[in-house]
Amino acid sequence: MIDFTSEIKKYLQLLEHNLSALNILQINQIADVIQSAYDNGNTIFTMGNGGSGTTASHIVCDFNNGASAKLARKFKVMCLNDNVPSISAIANDISYDAIFKEQLKNFLRPGDVVIGLSASGNSKNIIRAIEYANKSGVTTIGFCGFDGGKLKKTAKYSIHIKVDDMKVVEDIHSIISHIIMKMLSAELMKRKSKKNIL
Repeated sequence: MIDFTSEIKKYLQLLEHNLSALNILQINQIADVIQSAYDNGNTIFTMGNGGSGTTASHIVCDFNNGASAKLARKFKVMCLNDNVPSISAIANDISYDAIFKEQLKNFLRPGDVVIGLSASGNSKNIIRAIEYANKSGVTTIGFCGFDGGKLKKTAKYSIHIKVDDMKVVEDIHSIISHIIMKMLSAELMKRKSKKNIL
């Protein structure tokens, strides 16, 4: 049997180190933005490529089902990388760099929130969509890693994991989305309980 003990410990130490360095204020700001979107009935759009795309999809599940499970009024979260036919059509007819921006042209409304996930911070299709959303006057959030790339500078709010390891960045992005989901779910259940008491 191959002994991977040292590699496992090394990975866990890297993960723990970067988790302990998280900016709590940034996470709280983003939770507040998502809370406001829910309160105002706005839609939250997520998007990513590859591993970041799976996190973008996971966020939809966590909020539309998990956080919304016991609520009469649900979160409205939509993942732009989930519609493969639309993505392939836009990539074929226009450009792969336009796959998210073009979808936002269909759906984006005032007050909505756009969340782009890119570990490198330089995915062109994410940057184009965030720039379009900024010009449209909606709130933008970037989840990035490494040196933050262009996404950190372009999004209004950002979560930056300062580590040169794609998997650690993706792990922590997922953890942060879970933290925010649990925070907001607890807050909304608290509100619901107060209404029932009153």
